[in-house]
Order: sequence, then C-alpha cells, then structure tokens
Amino acid sequence: MKSFVPFVCLAAAVAVTAQTAPKAPAASTTHKAATTSAAKTAAASTTAGFPTIYKVPADEKRVVAPQKKVAVLTYQDIKIGTGPEGESGKLWHVKYKGWRAADGVVFDSWENNKRPVMDKDGKPEMDADGKPKMGDPEPLTFPQGVGRLIPGFDYGVMGMKVGGKRRLFIPWQMAYGTRAMPDRPDHPGIPAKSDLIFDVELVEVTDMPAPPQRPMMPPGAGGSVHPQPVIPPKGSGATPQGSAPATPPTGAPPTGTPDATKPTTPPPSTNPGTTPPPQPSTPPQPK
Repeated sequence: MKSFVPFVCLAAAVAVTAQTAPKAPAASTTHKAATTSAAKTAAASTTAGFPTIYKVPADEKRVVAPQKKVAVLTYQDIKIGTGPEGESGKLWHVKYKGWRAADGVVFDSWENNKRPVMDKDGKPEMDADGKPKMGDPEPLTFPQGVGRLIPGFDYGVMGMKVGGKRRLFIPWQMAYGTRAMPDRPDHPGIPAKSDLIFDVELVEVTDMPAPPQRPMMPPGAGGSVHPQPVIPPKGSGATPQGSAPATPPTGAPPTGTPDATKPTTPPPSTNPGTTPPPQPSTPPQPK
C-alpha cells in the first residue's frame, strides 16, 4: 500500500499542472475564413484547368458557374531531364512509343523511323535481296507548338527538359477524334475515338533551319521578281512592253485619225534595231 501512494501523488501533480498550464491562443475566425477561401480558390483554379482571372469584352459579363471539362490531357514524369527546357517554335528530337489504351497494341515507335543508307553518289545501297539497306533508327524531329502533330502530343510535351522521359495519356478528342486510322503492313490501325498513350523521351532541341534565300537577279536575267518593261528605241513610236499605253491629252485627235495640219508619219520599220529616217519638220503657218 505504501508503494502505491507515490504513484497517486504523481498523477495528482500531473493533473494540477495540466489545469494551470497556459493554453495556446485559438486561431482567429478571420484567419480560418481566409485560409478556407484561399484553399477553395486554389482548388477551383486547379480543377478548372483555365485561369480564374481573365478578361471579357466591354459588352459581356463574367459567368458565375463552375467550369467543366470536355477532355483531360494528363501525364506522368518518369524522369526529370537535367538539360535545358524545350522551347516552342524550335525543333524537338524525341524517342517515342505509342499504343492504344484499350488493348495495349503498339501502333507506332521511333524505332521504325529508319532511312535508306546512301552511297557516295547519293543513291540508296541495296541488300542481297534487292531491297534498300536501312540505317539505324532516328528520333522523330518536329517543330513543337505549331500543330504538326496531334494536339495531345504537341501540348503534352510542353515543359520537358532534355534527357527527360514522360508518359502521356491522350483522350481521343485530342488525338485522332472520330477518324479511324486503317491498318498498314508496318503499323496497326487506330479505331475511331481511341484514347492513346505515349512514352516520350526528349533527346535534343535545336533551332529551326533558316528559309532558303532566293538570289537577287539583275533586271532582264529571268529571275527578277518584278519584270522590267522593255523600252523600244527612241523615235520608233512603239509602246513599251509591260507598261500601260499613254493616254492622249484632252482635245487631241483620237488614235488612228491623221491631223490635217501635220504631215503623215510613215509607220516605223519592223526590223529590230533599225531607226526610221528623220522626218521633215512642219513648216510654220502664215500669220
């Protein structure tokens, strides 16, 4: 019984200490409300997929209603790259594999992207069976962000860094839509409204090649963008080719009608390079 007394006293002392210890101040109601409001705003912005702060025309009003999604593009980062981040408008070099989400059938892969081996004369080398000899597979090269590929692939790789790997989950609305891709000898087809999955690895990002420059050609060399008018010899009376005929001044006799006060001018010679003989001047009229 004596050994039980110290434990009872110790328990009583702990109870008294707990009652007399100062309590931490409770969080204010305003702070709780602000935190809840901020959380709701962040959640709405995240789930909506579109900025909650946007502008509308002067004659329109903001609509107070939840934003609903039609198709959701998602991805998983398998590996974060350590190289530079890819930029839109540049050439992306990627390794990829694509399969149908419904059955896992692979319909395309970068390993199928092979080119014929060329000899020194620029002609394809042939195998023993008479078919062109194919080289090693090459990564897919495409200008990112300009719509050359399906939207799900084009948008899904945004933010990747060189050396990174990503798995894209593309809904059919952002793939081939209601179109059906038929089977080919080297590729299985894709049925209409098929959700697709791609594994993508960003290998390199390079600048777009500069467009070819057309050399400037001198006038008359055949390469001028604006053709120059051909000016006939002075005094031949011919109209310059490529230019509009001159309009006779007001009051002048119509074309083809001789003027009685001036001698008739003979037609110019049709032989190129020949200058017509000089014509006599008109004698002065008596006053």
